[in-house]
Amino acid sequence: MSLTSIARNLFASRWRELEKHNTQGEQLQREVLARLVNKAKDTEYGRKHLFAATKNYNDFVRNNNINTYEELKDDIDRMRQGEIDVLWPGRVKWYAKSSGTTNDKSKFIPVSPDGLKHLHYKGGSDVVALYLRNNPQSRMFDGKGLILGGSHSPNYNLPGSLVGDLSAILIENINPVVNLIRVPSKKTALLSDFEIKRDRIAREAMKKNVTNLSGVPSWMLSVLNRVMELSNKQHLEEVWPNIEVFFHGGVAFTPYREQYERLITSPRMHYMETYNASEGFFGIQDDPNDKSMLLMLDYDVFYEFIPMDELEKEVPNVVPLWGVEKGKNYAMIISTSCGLWRYMIGDTVQFTSTNPYKFIISGRTKSFINAFGEELIVDNAEKGLAYACEKTGAQILDYTAAPVFMDENAKCCHQWLIEFAKKPDDIGMFANILDRKLQELNSDYEAKRFKDITLQHLQIVVARPNLFNDWLKAKGKLGGQHKVPRLSNSREQMEQLLGMNQ
Repeated sequence: MSLTSIARNLFASRWRELEKHNTQGEQLQREVLARLVNKAKDTEYGRKHLFAATKNYNDFVRNNNINTYEELKDDIDRMRQGEIDVLWPGRVKWYAKSSGTTNDKSKFIPVSPDGLKHLHYKGGSDVVALYLRNNPQSRMFDGKGLILGGSHSPNYNLPGSLVGDLSAILIENINPVVNLIRVPSKKTALLSDFEIKRDRIAREAMKKNVTNLSGVPSWMLSVLNRVMELSNKQHLEEVWPNIEVFFHGGVAFTPYREQYERLITSPRMHYMETYNASEGFFGIQDDPNDKSMLLMLDYDVFYEFIPMDELEKEVPNVVPLWGVEKGKNYAMIISTSCGLWRYMIGDTVQFTSTNPYKFIISGRTKSFINAFGEELIVDNAEKGLAYACEKTGAQILDYTAAPVFMDENAKCCHQWLIEFAKKPDDIGMFANILDRKLQELNSDYEAKRFKDITLQHLQIVVARPNLFNDWLKAKGKLGGQHKVPRLSNSREQMEQLLGMNQ
């Protein structure tokens, strides 16, 4: 019996538990809320917000405001200094560092032992469980997994306390048995210099029977390209004949799909999207024929949602999971066993189904362009670019977009800075196709583009090779969890990038 067959048997009971997501979503979430509140009732936050007297969701809402990082950061910093029982019981030793998407301020997201076990690792386990359920012929455990990670450093020099990329924290604390079925070595995986790490990962992994990949598409592609350089092969399956799946997350896969499909031509190759962030593990693509993800409802996370058209209101209408509607854009609010209470994570989602609860990530609350009332979100951008690439044969490595504000003639537009893996023959045609598709996808954008009265035709600037990597490197953010902000309402990052586009 193969190792994969043994693993499949171990996951069988979890398959049965996951079936509850189809019919018992509300019950699962109410149970999660009760469990979280009960466990945290004796913390400083729990006492202040009357957790001991909280009997239901209405009590929870009445006694707790919506929080951003700014509201929690003082408590988090006290936790980082070693204080116990602040937002979550006990001492929290690990903090995932995140820069967000619209500014350079670092966020330090607590990662408690409960959060590691019942959020992050549980999500990783369920990804494998669902993949094996959908692919009975899999032999993934008969080889090794190539798993990319970031780096970490000591937190305030407290013994055993770490701050860094979530992926590095996960690798540092993972069950030692897992290290037997993964590459690269822990020492290599945790290197801070991505360029050195990239080369070492490629050299270590080339010698192994790699069957599966896990990581952010952009960074994984960089590593795989190095593997191809070193191996002098044309396709990845020539290096790893048994490669069968890429578990990806962190950024949208759409701009990278064609490049992966050119690199890996094996008909046995699968792609599975996950929604795992510094704050928790929230969604898994459970159906290979459906791009939406299953919202994971029995982890240590309770979900709430704010309709995007109410986000700026002083008292927005916040709804629990059982109050959402299909097709609406929502800002996601979470409460977790890491001590994030009614925390606005910054992502926006759109439900494609409510039985079970399935969704797509539609963008960011602070990563969109709405300088002229157009409300362009990342989901629009990804679909528009994918369509333009399909029609022109282009391939995109990275991109960002920002508004060009009105000049003295009241002219304004969107400016797109795009690094192509394969440039279209006609940039103007690519721009026209993208502009028309965005109008088709977004009625507000279409209205503003009407007869060029409010918003003029978009501009495309071709980025030089490695521009975005150089920009991230200059900020000390190359590799790990860091990624290029896609859309911005300001021109700050666009001007930085244009200044480097020489």
